[in-house]
Amino acid sequence: MRWNALFQDLEQQLAEAGVLGLESEIAERSRADTAAIALDDRLRGSLGCHIGVHLNSGPVFAGILSHAGSESLVIDEAAHQVLIPYAAVGHYTGLGRFAVAETSPVRRRLGLASALRGLARDRAELTVLLAGRSPDMQLPGVIDRVGRDFFDLAMTWPGEARRAGRVADVATVPFRSLGALRSRRSGEV
Repeated sequence: MRWNALFQDLEQQLAEAGVLGLESEIAERSRADTAAIALDDRLRGSLGCHIGVHLNSGPVFAGILSHAGSESLVIDEAAHQVLIPYAAVGHYTGLGRFAVAETSPVRRRLGLASALRGLARDRAELTVLLAGRSPDMQLPGVIDRVGRDFFDLAMTWPGEARRAGRVADVATVPFRSLGALRSRRSGEV
């Protein structure tokens, strides 16, 4: 009878060690999977959700996440859309726990410059917030042209169309200085 008790005890110890080993392996694989997740994939997993984006310079934008690209995201507010480069963000609130990888190689290549060129093409009136500056430092205007790492903003008075005689000045903004771009939502006046 003593031998039976000894073997049962050994079997129980092996079973417990097996369970602990399996749990340890699962935890390690979970950590490795999490380590492989990129921020843009995590943001894509929260598309359609209400999130908060806290810029390093202080402003906070809250709204529905409608786009998460390779270098920037778009938040839909009530009357505006806000394009925010990832480099300008201090932290996010409200992100879900899911991650969705970008499967399109074309969309993976579209960066901040592509979005800015689209805004320049559409002659969209917008407000530029500069990174690391006072939230009051806003430049209203229309993007005239976009280079590899900068854009030229024809500065106009808010609500005025971009016309040669109405351009107060032209600001050249390096991408690294961009905090956010706010524009009216499509169809809004």
